[in-house]
Amino acid sequence: MSITQRLYAMRTTTIGLLVILAATSAAAQSEPADLGVASADQWPQRRAEIIQGMTQVMGPLPRHDSEPDLAVKVIEEQQVDGYVRRLITYQSDAGCHTPAYLCIPNDVLAGQRKAPAVLCLHPTDNTVGHKVVVGLGGRSGRQYAAELASRGYVTLSPAYPHLANYWPNLSKLGYVSGTMKAIRDNVRGIDLLASLDFVEMSSGVGAIGHSLGGHNAIYTAVLDERIRVIVSSCGFDAFADYKGGDPEVWMFGQGWCQIRYMPQMSDYRGRLQDIPFDFPQLLAALAPRPVFVNAPLGDSNFQWQSVDKCAAAAEPIYALLGAAGKLRVEHPDCDHNFPEDMREAAYQTIDAALVSRDSLHARPGREKNK
Repeated sequence: MSITQRLYAMRTTTIGLLVILAATSAAAQSEPADLGVASADQWPQRRAEIIQGMTQVMGPLPRHDSEPDLAVKVIEEQQVDGYVRRLITYQSDAGCHTPAYLCIPNDVLAGQRKAPAVLCLHPTDNTVGHKVVVGLGGRSGRQYAAELASRGYVTLSPAYPHLANYWPNLSKLGYVSGTMKAIRDNVRGIDLLASLDFVEMSSGVGAIGHSLGGHNAIYTAVLDERIRVIVSSCGFDAFADYKGGDPEVWMFGQGWCQIRYMPQMSDYRGRLQDIPFDFPQLLAALAPRPVFVNAPLGDSNFQWQSVDKCAAAAEPIYALLGAAGKLRVEHPDCDHNFPEDMREAAYQTIDAALVSRDSLHARPGREKNK
């Protein structure tokens, strides 16, 4: 459903929501970014230019003809209701071992079926890091890896660089940004999933994340097309709109310019229009894959009006590629959160992309998650 169609679908008698509706209409009618593409034939070249802009700031994605062995080690294992949760490490770069949680449904581990997999990327959390997505962080609305495992998926939840207890030496490993190191860790995580006999890879994998995980999922999916469905919760707005355009958040060490993100972004302070990529282009680069975006009305990190502008700019590319309607943006009335109804809608988007109708009803836990 397009932004305009969603507006007509909104019905309310409260003054507060009428004000919101008027603001949404104004945002939807503003001029979206022009991606400079008039036909589907022009898109591959334009998409390559978008990736070039990404890597200009993030650094290149390392991929080698001979990758280091994944060297998976199981640190601990625990039986949870319906699935096994393993804390593992895998070798993402030579000598660098990324911690992650791997959740495997019991029937899958017993060899009764193969299951599709979802990469579950965690939000910013300096204390528990990736524990939060498997339900160990003590925060509601973040446990999507646990919920998807209960739903019947294999889930992999890597730690993000320089959060909690994961401190890879970025410069020694050749990275100019923590963002690209995270992408590399995610790509190697998909390599790991593909190596597991019990993972069904015929439809690719999914990627889901909240906040930091929300843009981490988008970045990784742009560069790895094995990700066939993307969920981004509270993950972005246009760079010029971030924190109202406050120049202070574009200083080195602040906002997007932290070492664990993209420190070179500080070079664009005062000239944000020169940043060589932005989220309208990144959303378009995900087409024709289905994308679900949760953009709450009360999110103080990323402005929902700006999210709508980004989506409006990307929608013509979806239409050109025969995928109109596959970019879905929802605006729950909450703060920077991922409420239950939005998570359920996100899971249904993943289901539709990765699982056949018959196997959906065969998976344990499906009925209770309806």
